[in-house]
Amino acid sequence: MKHTIKRLAIAACATVALSAAHADELKIGMVLPLSGPFAAHGVQIENSVRLYIKQHGDTVAGRKIKLLIKDDTGIAPAISKRQAQNLLIQDKVDILAGFGMTPSAFAVAPLATETKTPMVVMNAATSSITTKSPYIVRTSMTLPQVAAPIAAWAVDNGIKTVYTVVADYGPGHDAEAQFIKTYTAGGGKIIGQARTPVGHPDFAPFLQKVKDAKPDAVFLFVPAGEQGVSFVKGFKERGLGEAGIRLIATGDMTDENVIEAMGDPALGVITSFHYSQAHDSDENRAFVKAYTEAYPGQRPNFWTVGGYDGMHVIYEALKKTDGDASGDAFMAAVKGMSWISPRGPVSIDPETRDIIQNVYIRKVERVDGVLQNVEFATVPDMKDPGKE
Repeated sequence: MKHTIKRLAIAACATVALSAAHADELKIGMVLPLSGPFAAHGVQIENSVRLYIKQHGDTVAGRKIKLLIKDDTGIAPAISKRQAQNLLIQDKVDILAGFGMTPSAFAVAPLATETKTPMVVMNAATSSITTKSPYIVRTSMTLPQVAAPIAAWAVDNGIKTVYTVVADYGPGHDAEAQFIKTYTAGGGKIIGQARTPVGHPDFAPFLQKVKDAKPDAVFLFVPAGEQGVSFVKGFKERGLGEAGIRLIATGDMTDENVIEAMGDPALGVITSFHYSQAHDSDENRAFVKAYTEAYPGQRPNFWTVGGYDGMHVIYEALKKTDGDASGDAFMAAVKGMSWISPRGPVSIDPETRDIIQNVYIRKVERVDGVLQNVEFATVPDMKDPGKE
């Protein structure tokens, strides 16, 4: 009898110890595009998250970080929602993170609200995402935030007429609306608009319409990746540049992942964006060095810095809350947070939970034989104008 009681006591102690260990574990459930057309970008977010953990340790505020990563394949909101449900119900994650594409973030936002789970959006860029749940914080950008500066630059640099070409989904609509608002307010004239299919568009007819309209410039937004390569090459092949038409865009188009594939046709393209591998700061040089050493053959880009800064927000919030990842405590901790990112000085807007950051005007140039987005002007402390 005594032996039986002793065994039961040992088992009870083991159960308590196991429960305590489990309580100290902090699970981050990530939903990312790891297959399909945006897989390379999802991998970059995952890489940057793992790099941050490697640099800063896998324990914060006494809680050991555990990553659980699910593939949503890209623009597939039903899959994103199902993966997030599995993470919340089966895996019981404390924090949701990732979200490469806008439809993914939209689909999961109600789950964050229902469960009061912090949701760190590391890329999806439609302005309204943070309005869909009070438990969302974003560490990437919004399309209006990066579209307004290039529109203002166009006005200031004698571009009097523009034809807009944007992908026909939320981020494209945001980019188009903000560009037109800022550009026309400055006296510019829109002489044509086109919306292209999100999946594998043929740009030939759109490029011909632009050429026939003879604007001073075409403003472009397409999802980062092969579409930008296709458009830039088509722009060159159809002689739009020779016809005196300039190409301006948000910086997704000349993303470091694809800029070399564009080749010389990308030279001279003007974009506005929040991050460039060529950004001139000690923080960025250290970041680029660490990333390229950890992942040889890859170049850090805006997806990378969004994931890296997303982990910074998670770690710093947990330090403030002494490890409490409950939704209300976490969100109170992130509001107003500020730090120096590889992209420059940033902060979290306490009203919108979006990131406030510098936006840079850049020109594609060859630097030591490598195509880079070289920054030559800065719009400091840019908020999301889409919420004004």
